[in-house]
Amino acid sequence: MIEARRLHILRAVADHRTVTAAAAALYLTPSAVSQQLAALEQETGHRLVDRSARGVRLTAAGDILLTHANAVLAQLERAESELAAYGSGEAGTVTVAAFATGIGLVVAPALTALARSAPGIRVHVQDAEGDASLRMVLDRQVDVAVAVEYRGAPRADDPRLTRVPLYAEPFDAVLPTGHRLAEAPRVAVAALADDPWIGPYPGNPCHDVVVLACENAGFQPRLEHTSDDFRAVVALASAAAGVALVPRSALRDVDLTGVVVRPVDGVAPTRRVFAAVRRGAEDHPLFRPVLAALREAAAPQG
Repeated sequence: MIEARRLHILRAVADHRTVTAAAAALYLTPSAVSQQLAALEQETGHRLVDRSARGVRLTAAGDILLTHANAVLAQLERAESELAAYGSGEAGTVTVAAFATGIGLVVAPALTALARSAPGIRVHVQDAEGDASLRMVLDRQVDVAVAVEYRGAPRADDPRLTRVPLYAEPFDAVLPTGHRLAEAPRVAVAALADDPWIGPYPGNPCHDVVVLACENAGFQPRLEHTSDDFRAVVALASAAAGVALVPRSALRDVDLTGVVVRPVDGVAPTRRVFAAVRRGAEDHPLFRPVLAALREAAAPQG
C-alpha cells in the first residue's frame, strides 16, 4: 500500500529538484526525505529518482507515479473539503500569501468584506512575491496564493493547482522629467532601447514581464539598477538614473515628483493576477468564501 504522505514528498522533490530543498519546504531533515523516498521505492518496486551532483530528477517510473500522485492528492483535498463542510466549516483560519501591491489592492479589501460575511474565518496574511507564493501553497505552508503570471509559472491546467483569475493591469512607462520623450503622449518600448533601465530583480515575476516586453520590442534592457520596491524604482527614475516599466496600481500613492508616467504605445505589457489553491481544495468551506471575497475585491480592477 502506497502512503499518501510519501506521494507528497515525491512531488516536493520533483518540484524542488533537490532533497535538501524539498526537506526545507516540508520542515523535514534531508535524511528523513531520503528515507521516505527509499520506502516509496520499496513499496512500488521501482527506482523513482536519479541522484547526481546537480540534484535529483524523476525516473520514467517516477514520472508515472507523479501523475497519479497529483490526482490522489487532489482527491484527498476534496475529501478534506467535504469533511470540513460536513462539520459546518463556519470557523477557522486561512493563510494567504500575496505580493505587496496585491495585499493592498485585493487582500485587505477582502478581509474587510469577510469580517462582515464570514466573521468566523480568520485570515493570516504573509507578504510573498508571486512566484514564491505558489510554491508555498504546494508545500502546504499557506492555503491560498495571490500570484502573478510569469515565465515558468505553473500552467492554468496544472494538475496540482486550481486558479481563480482576479485582474489584469498594464505597465506604464516611468521617465525622468528631463527625458527626451517626457512630452510624448505615449511611449513605445522600442524607443527606450538605448536607455539605462531600473527594474525588479530576476526571479520577481515583474522582472519577467519587463524583459519580455523589451525582447518583443527587439532588445535586451540594460538593467543598471534593481529593486523589488516600486517606490525605490520611481525614486531612482526621478534622479534620472534610468527608465522603468511599472504596474499601474503600484504607482498609486507614490511620490511622482521628478518623473512623468506615460502609457505604453501599442500592446502594453500586462501583469495578470490570480488566486490559487491546491487542486481539490477550492470547495473547502473555509477557502471558498476567501476566494469569493478576493474575486469580489478584484472586480473593480477589471
